[in-house]
Amino acid sequence: MKIEDIIRKKGADVVTIAPAATVAELVDFLAKYNIGAVVVSEDGETITGIVSERDVVRRLAKNGSDVLAQPVSAIMTADVLTCSTEDSLEDTGHTMTYSRIRHLPVVKDGKLTGIISIGDVVKYRIDQLTDERNHLLEYLHA
Repeated sequence: MKIEDIIRKKGADVVTIAPAATVAELVDFLAKYNIGAVVVSEDGETITGIVSERDVVRRLAKNGSDVLAQPVSAIMTADVLTCSTEDSLEDTGHTMTYSRIRHLPVVKDGKLTGIISIGDVVKYRIDQLTDERNHLLEYLHA
């Protein structure tokens, strides 16, 4: 299974936030959309960074509530790992696991086309394993 299969099933909508938005706006954004990370982008197509709930919590612990007035660009990860729509589910899962990241923007032709979470990877891998098991059981009982 390729990443494009996951994007096709879950949808390609990606929520982005501008780098100049405040961390307080980011917190509201995360709660409003019930998401754990947001791609930072000026235009919704190019990736400037990514910022997660963890980034917010770590900065709050380090700097206190003053961080809420700072721009998202001050706490985001600028060196963003991405995957392609053509990448395999297995390779992407390995990348996320060994890089210890939970969200990975999907890029096609240099433009942001989706985002996947480790939960997406696990869900689709479980679905694959369930299908394989069901096929084996059908084969054994035939």
